Amino acid sequence: MADTQFPFTRTLTLDSREEATALGGPRDQFAQAVRDALGVKVVTREGDVLRLAGKTDEAADQAVRVFEQLRHIYRKHGKLTADDVKAVIEVVKGGDARGPAAPAADHGKYLRPRTDGQGRYVQAMKQNDVVLCVGPAGTGKTYLAVGWAVTLLKSGAVKKIVLVRPAVEAGERLGYLPGDLKEKINPYLRPLFDSLADLLDPGTVEKYMASEVIEIVPLAYMRGRTLSSACIILDEGQNATVAQMKMFLTRMGFSSKVIVTGDMTQVDLPRTIRSGLADAVQRLKDIPGIGLIHLADSDIVRNPLVQKIVNAYEEDAPKPRKRD
Repeated sequence: MADTQFPFTRTLTLDSREEATALGGPRDQFAQAVRDALGVKVVTREGDVLRLAGKTDEAADQAVRVFEQLRHIYRKHGKLTADDVKAVIEVVKGGDARGPAAPAADHGKYLRPRTDGQGRYVQAMKQNDVVLCVGPAGTGKTYLAVGWAVTLLKSGAVKKIVLVRPAVEAGERLGYLPGDLKEKINPYLRPLFDSLADLLDPGTVEKYMASEVIEIVPLAYMRGRTLSSACIILDEGQNATVAQMKMFLTRMGFSSKVIVTGDMTQVDLPRTIRSGLADAVQRLKDIPGIGLIHLADSDIVRNPLVQKIVNAYEEDAPKPRKRD
């Protein structure tokens, strides 16, 4: 007999009983957290089938989104934590495109996660001093990182933003490009300029850069520096070597935040050289204070064709290159 109090139902088929147990959490704590937060019923049947029921259609849909995202986290990490559950619930309930996470821009814009994965990313940046974010093109890795850095700067939490990129080129050698060193390097830093230009007025960007409140530098120029009260972002981190990644991460001084972004399907290093980002994801995964975020195709927020293009190329991607 249908439950008239919870008339809107959804059914989610899981991969195994083990997955169902993981989603429920110790003594059903995770499932209870979802029940309390969304006002839904969560019932497991036949071990690997999850039945969800809500008082409204929206509540039932939100419950499905929560458990789908938790499945994604569990598959990536082999475990779930109470913090994972809390972060996903917060995003699904109101941290997505319908509500701002934090003011970030001069143009009335806000740092707004538009997917559950992006919501976990923003939560990780709030909660950790170091965040490693891996995901395909179009998932907002760089934009959200720069937006969070601007938010910290405007709030006075940091005094400086340092935006860093490896000068590793896809198919070309820097020495063969025209111009002096600055002219050779600038094309590799352009995406960082673009993100800044979308968040701050041109005059503000120019003023901050002239006073070195905002620096945009090649990775090699970071050696020997220690940066305190700064938000330091390494973009395209998959193109840093293991030694470079160690050098970069140890530039962190007191009251600083470090964010590393990258796409492990776009490694431009020689095939014999291990990606520093892949190495860091494995090496640092169990250290408290370091957040690891994996974004997926479902987090792509560019033109819908971008997701289809990414999927088409991933079908033929060389599997050995994905070492993380």
